Amino acid sequence: MFNKSAILSILLIFIPLSLASEYLEWGASITFITAGLAIVPLAAFMGQATEEIAVVVGPNLGGLLNATFGNATELILALVALNKGLIGVVKATITGSIIGNLLLVMGFAMLLGGLRYKEQEFQSLAANVNASLMNLAVIAILLPTAVQYTSSGIEEQTLQNLSVAVAVVLILVYGLTLLFSMKTHAYLYEVGMAAEDESAEEDGANVNLTKWIIILLLVTIGVAIESELLVNSLEEATSSLGLTALFTGVILLPIIGNAAEHATAVTVAMKNKMDLSLSVAVGSSLQIALFVAPVLVIAGWLLGQPMDLDFNPFELVSVAVAVLITNSISSDGRSNWLEGTLLLATYAVIGLAFYFHPVVEGLG
Repeated sequence: MFNKSAILSILLIFIPLSLASEYLEWGASITFITAGLAIVPLAAFMGQATEEIAVVVGPNLGGLLNATFGNATELILALVALNKGLIGVVKATITGSIIGNLLLVMGFAMLLGGLRYKEQEFQSLAANVNASLMNLAVIAILLPTAVQYTSSGIEEQTLQNLSVAVAVVLILVYGLTLLFSMKTHAYLYEVGMAAEDESAEEDGANVNLTKWIIILLLVTIGVAIESELLVNSLEEATSSLGLTALFTGVILLPIIGNAAEHATAVTVAMKNKMDLSLSVAVGSSLQIALFVAPVLVIAGWLLGQPMDLDFNPFELVSVAVAVLITNSISSDGRSNWLEGTLLLATYAVIGLAFYFHPVVEGLG
């Protein structure tokens, strides 16, 4: 039976295959599929390199490093798409990452963990804080969208200026969240992680810092190259595969970028470490909403691309639904297999709705 490392090693073969497909012109569909599969192991190695470096530099700087690079793959992929002017795909990827982490990852974690343990517990106070932050994220994308739909003839530049201002607020909140979770109220996030901390301290002396920094740089370059291939082939490939750009952006791309992280969250849940599992899943959603999305808005402003927080109403509804049911289920600090099933069922319904949703003008 293959373990995670073996599977990731096998997937590395898709890196040269994707490059060959691009330069030998095997077709957009093959390039899209091979580039997508190539990103999975690269994202995993990026996460591993970040964790190894974090062990050496200490808990505070290490926590900041993990928080910054936690969704680097999605950020790079979105920046490439943004530079190509694929604003709709960028927005779809943002909403898809939030929905996927809250419903798909947490769902599998609670289901598989709940099948092994009758009931699992986690810090309800931390869950409530995270719930409030996710509510803020929904408000941040709801209001610019509401301004667009309740105003007649609002200029695109005005909407982008509003979005940039909101983005600055969200980044400030994200910074305060890091201060809260790593400094002033770190004890709320340390339950269930003591064993990992002790193990990390023991392994820290054995980590080759130079080696992992070089690996992180090389993998980041690899992710950027594969993202370029993926985005360049996206429109033609999705059309030939019978998929809409909306479904691809919301469902497929977030799964590609988060696959390794998803596996980690589920694995630790099956070891009855739900605090750590939820920290990975919800923390990733919060980072997308409070850091990655605002950075992309500001990047769009600097690049001259009309990136703003005016989202497709259907995407907005889906994010609100995901946040609502996740907050409802996690509020008591306990989980079981049925609650995991409910999250997965919600994700399945949303995925089907996006699959059958007609093509949105301007998404590609």
